[in-house]
Amino acid sequence: MKRKFEETDPDGILLVDKPVGMTSHDVVGAVRNMFRVNKAGHGGTLDPGATGLLVVLLGKATQISDRVMGGDKIYEGVLNLGAVTSTQDADGEVVETHDASGITQERLESVIKADFTGDIYQTPPMVSAVKINGVPLYKMARRGETVERRPRLVHIYSFKVLSFGIPASAIRVKCTKGTYIRTLCHDVGAALGCGGYLSGLRRICSGSFNVDRAAPYAELSRMTREEMIRRLVPVADFLSGRV
Repeated sequence: MKRKFEETDPDGILLVDKPVGMTSHDVVGAVRNMFRVNKAGHGGTLDPGATGLLVVLLGKATQISDRVMGGDKIYEGVLNLGAVTSTQDADGEVVETHDASGITQERLESVIKADFTGDIYQTPPMVSAVKINGVPLYKMARRGETVERRPRLVHIYSFKVLSFGIPASAIRVKCTKGTYIRTLCHDVGAALGCGGYLSGLRRICSGSFNVDRAAPYAELSRMTREEMIRRLVPVADFLSGRV
């Protein structure tokens, strides 16, 4: 049962730099308790292993969550070649290994350009928050179940290799909402014939918001309620495109 606070909720958008290990729900709950806020949500989930921009919505801002979540995203991460994991990221068990020593940067970038830019279809991973018949896939995965998932259309605006290496290459992806970067890495590895998975994901941008403007969670936890309120982006500024 959620605690009811007596204070009037502040209305606005709080940008948080989420640390590794916390779920998006954890961060929202902590913000609610630290600053005595009754109504709070977020504008797009980040996996516990990911860091970076989490858009937290307070008070009346929760009413525009769909608009906030609809923005394009920019992520940075690490593509590991030569292995496949059960979750398509570093949290899962390695289920296949292959020799990736012959993969060059030119070949990787050629595959990315040919097959993983523009409109593409992705099949959501089993370990994800996508719901089938009202049940999140990750709950089914915990029970050892695998169900058929319908591929979804997403758009990759850009997919850059920031630095190349075997097995690990740094990447930067700009994409539409609903894109799974770990699935992107898994599918690139499959196209190369050596397998691939994601590690070290960080969200840089969500819509018009950038992580540079976000308060690190550790810093946020030391703020007073008044200091937090001064950091809020007004809902009107977001709706008018002033941010």
